[in-house]
Amino acid sequence: MINHNPITVLFIFEVRKELQDYLLQELNEYPKIRLIFPETANPEIFLKYAPEANIIIGWRPTKELLEASKNLSLFINPGVGVQHLIDLFREMNKTQKITLVNGHGNTYFTAQHAVALLLSLTNKIIPHHNWMVEGQWRKGDTDAISIPLRDRRIGLLGYGAINTKVHQFLAGFDVTFHVLKRNWDRERVKNYPTPIEKYSINDLHNFLKAIDTLIVAIPLTSNTEGMISKNELELLGTKGLLVTVARGEIIDEESLYFALKNKLIAGAAIDVWYNYQPKPDEQGRKYPANYKFFELDNVILSPHRGASPMNDLRRWNEVIENISRLSRGECEFLNVVNLEEEY
Repeated sequence: MINHNPITVLFIFEVRKELQDYLLQELNEYPKIRLIFPETANPEIFLKYAPEANIIIGWRPTKELLEASKNLSLFINPGVGVQHLIDLFREMNKTQKITLVNGHGNTYFTAQHAVALLLSLTNKIIPHHNWMVEGQWRKGDTDAISIPLRDRRIGLLGYGAINTKVHQFLAGFDVTFHVLKRNWDRERVKNYPTPIEKYSINDLHNFLKAIDTLIVAIPLTSNTEGMISKNELELLGTKGLLVTVARGEIIDEESLYFALKNKLIAGAAIDVWYNYQPKPDEQGRKYPANYKFFELDNVILSPHRGASPMNDLRRWNEVIENISRLSRGECEFLNVVNLEEEY
């Protein structure tokens, strides 16, 4: 018999009916868990319920909300990125112990997207599609020749929930894998899909020299911001390919643009950007960067949609597990953020 503890869970966003039903169904065996789905996504409504909340789930809590949540012990950010929450929760934890958790429910889709971007880049899917739309039949290798994936040296920058899946997805290709991870002492993977070469953060340049295909999936922290700049891209080499599904600021924007424009690297596929509130130009077009990546012929542009499909309900299973753990009186949760390390 499960020992249920009364738990109130407040959602600070508009929860669609399908998701409400799924959460209620999956938590049905915990009758003392109360889920609050506010009638509107209104900060004043959130504040009304805040004093009751033991768990809050959402993306951007205000300091006022957290201060009003006197019974709060667990905050769950359903997305992977938490860099916008670090300072706030450092401050809050000076007076109230609140565990911050980030969500890894979308990592399967993000890894799938990273692999799709890589294959689209190597096989020149986009230009040939566009030529066919224009009625240009079989332009051929003269205009856009595919790059064989065979014998590529894949570099996984970061080996968390995303790149471990990328490794699994690419394991069937005739490639080698090199992995750079900040802390190998915290490695949770026991059996790798293929042999790997391991590198630490101090080995970044040796790592880049050893590879020709870089897949970036590390969190944005004060230590990783601007981690990849002109020198690092040059080390990747003129045959180098880059795929990034991490935050834009990890790769210096100017360096990346000119590395692509001047063919210092062969190509890139980019799902993350530098300006998420772009102003429309005179033609009403919005570009989320300060440089004209859209004019380059060796880049694939993706509008930060690696987490799609957003309506997949199983992405919430980790959230459900963490709610149930608190209800059972447990204090170990999935994907707890280390506020000092910022991820």
